[in-house]
Amino acid sequence: MGAADAGGDEHPGAPTIARVVLETPLPQLDRLLDYRIPAGMEGVVPGVRVTAPLRSANRMTQGFVVELTTQQEHPGPLSDLDSVVSSAEVLRPEVWRLARAVADRAAGSAIDVLRLAIPKRQVRVEKSWLTARAAGRSEPAPLAIPAPEVAGYRSEAVDRLLQGGRSALAVDPGVVQLGEVWVGRWALTLAQLAARTVVGGASAIVVAPDHRDIRQLEAALASVLPEDRVVRFDSAQPEADRYRAMLRAMGESPVVVLGNRSAVYAPATRLGLIAVWDDGDPLLAEPLTPYVHARDAALIRQEQQGSALVFAGSTRTTEVQRLVELGWLTGLAPERPRRVNVLPTAHAAGAAADDHARIPSMAWREAATAAKTGPVLVQVARPGYAPGLRCGECGTAARCRRCGGPLRVERQGGPPSCLWCGVDERSFRCLECSSTKLVRVGAGTTRTAEELGRAFPGIRVIVADGERRVLEVDDRPALVVATRGAEPVAAGGYRAVLLLDGERMVARETLRVAEDCLRWWSDAAALAADDAKVFLVGVGGRLATALATNGIVAFARQELADRRALGFPPAMRVATLEGEADAVEAAIAALPEGSDTLAERTAEGRTRAIIRFDYAHGAAVARAVRGEIIRQAAKRRKPVPGRPRNGRAPLPLRAHFDDPEPFEET
Repeated sequence: MGAADAGGDEHPGAPTIARVVLETPLPQLDRLLDYRIPAGMEGVVPGVRVTAPLRSANRMTQGFVVELTTQQEHPGPLSDLDSVVSSAEVLRPEVWRLARAVADRAAGSAIDVLRLAIPKRQVRVEKSWLTARAAGRSEPAPLAIPAPEVAGYRSEAVDRLLQGGRSALAVDPGVVQLGEVWVGRWALTLAQLAARTVVGGASAIVVAPDHRDIRQLEAALASVLPEDRVVRFDSAQPEADRYRAMLRAMGESPVVVLGNRSAVYAPATRLGLIAVWDDGDPLLAEPLTPYVHARDAALIRQEQQGSALVFAGSTRTTEVQRLVELGWLTGLAPERPRRVNVLPTAHAAGAAADDHARIPSMAWREAATAAKTGPVLVQVARPGYAPGLRCGECGTAARCRRCGGPLRVERQGGPPSCLWCGVDERSFRCLECSSTKLVRVGAGTTRTAEELGRAFPGIRVIVADGERRVLEVDDRPALVVATRGAEPVAAGGYRAVLLLDGERMVARETLRVAEDCLRWWSDAAALAADDAKVFLVGVGGRLATALATNGIVAFARQELADRRALGFPPAMRVATLEGEADAVEAAIAALPEGSDTLAERTAEGRTRAIIRFDYAHGAAVARAVRGEIIRQAAKRRKPVPGRPRNGRAPLPLRAHFDDPEPFEET
């Protein structure tokens, strides 16, 4: 039956066509498809889950109703919707607009973004929520608290920010006590901003990289808002908890949505604030297609919904600095900024005498004194016992015979093992000189802890790394050996901080190495007590000066200028095209003017090309690449005659916009 005839006798003028986005990986179906609403089918409203026939695959598939209409876009007969899965309108209009815009910017599919925003359906949770909503019990109690002040910042500047402003927010270092919990001052600042937003009648979304940051934010939010006004929504939760959180965020009452990178897609009709902490952390980069960074999703959402936007961190990324220089963001700092007392040992008098010492004498003396009164933090580059090995004869880095990964020793007396595949290497032979002799390179957390334990008998030694999760330590004397990013929060702050292995950290061959090092060191230094000393070991020059003088903004400005001179991100955008050789060539040929190819290579039957383009041409480049992805997918969806079909074939062409991998160490 044609669309014009559907249901016309029962409800004249009522919508008869549902436009549906289907849950399918096929890029050629990344659009709204028209389906006829059968007579008598109830509950078809925007946002609900439905099942609909996918004729090209001869099966039923689920999708979401995006809009209703009485006019179909394309002529011809329409298929009927099969069923309404649930009456819960889980796809909110603001989430659909965001998903569509994010996917278009990255030449991806909107449904891939919606998979990040909408968890798998949990029937029991959903039924409970629908029952509570029908009974009027799904909303939190009315707020009866005053809006908190944002400590350390001028109230006029905060008010301007929360009226739709966009800010690169500088935060004070140090820790504060909230009840029995200690958190970073940054967490309390973001919590106060979010609480002011909620008290003002709008929701806030706060995004942080990992569980350590989220734990601090949870504690800070609990000190300024009732528990029922904070919604934890992140991918680390069990599916039932995550689905329950999404349903809570869909309510009419303003709440704070807190989570990792996927929280930026949480539903919020009246959105007053998006705050992103530490946008330079790679955990905020989405590893699933279309690979959109939480920072970019936040920028798009702020523009769509007109909320306030905050990027906060101990340092400033070059991406944020670029937006500041464009005037898109404004800098906002505390009225009286606190400074960490950082001492680069390479700049100290008499430093030459400590050239071969892993811990210089001045740092050693301070640590020995501070460890008598409270915890001391020792940051190292790598976990394990010996994080690196090399041939004892020729000095070549020791590699796994199976996969080529680097070898290491995880514990004293243990065999060498591969960092990548984990297989023990009990009969090492150098590929260059055939020697069987191995020499350790560096010291990881385990070896450092053993050495410090012998040097400081009677003092606790605590190891915190990827395998040993420690979130907080008390104020008793202790030596805390931690890898970068795994440092626990100490009660009252660390009495001293030693930043070791700096020369190994800066030796990484990556575009962002200087930014990353400054961020790692600044985050660790921010955990120090207000009167503590922080020692940066083994690094001098521009990096050490920026950390010691709090020259974070000047450093970001210079880094961006250097990238601009080279034409590297974020001064320019890049994208990686990967697939069959002719598909990649066709995509390159379809690119508009203003883009160029940086590199291209073919290996194992797949070609990879890196293209570069200006931000002004980003939309045109994404459209051209997306068009070629769709064309190639539609052209080659049928199996090649005579070739066995083993599972789903890879797409002939894939794209990864703003891909950092070409500029990372291999």
